[in-house]
Amino acid sequence: QVHMVESGGGLVQTGGSLRLSCAASGRTFNGYAMGWFRQAPGREREFVAAISWSGSITDYADSVKGRFTISRDNAKNTVYLQMNSLKPEDTAVYCCAAQLGPPRRFPGPTDYWGKGTLVTVSS
Repeated sequence: QVHMVESGGGLVQTGGSLRLSCAASGRTFNGYAMGWFRQAPGREREFVAAISWSGSITDYADSVKGRFTISRDNAKNTVYLQMNSLKPEDTAVYCCAAQLGPPRRFPGPTDYWGKGTLVTVSS
């Protein structure tokens, strides 16, 4: 079965960095965009970043532009999120999603999701 497994979350101080990974397995992901979403306590889930199958197209939420970088390694079915200059408001559970077609900011009914990894940024 399809599995999406995030890793790399943890505790970091304001201004620090973390690199999240999401390894996908269980099927081929040709043509799938990959995205990162996050949800903080008491908040709605929000889009963070997405990348097209080829990696030629990326999209970032305004709140993370210039600080986060999404990338992928299709040979490993893995997507990464490099997070720099972290802020307390970045604290959230970060989930990855595989999306058939181009990157999009909202989930679709056939998307695959991981369980998430917790990122906590302290001040």
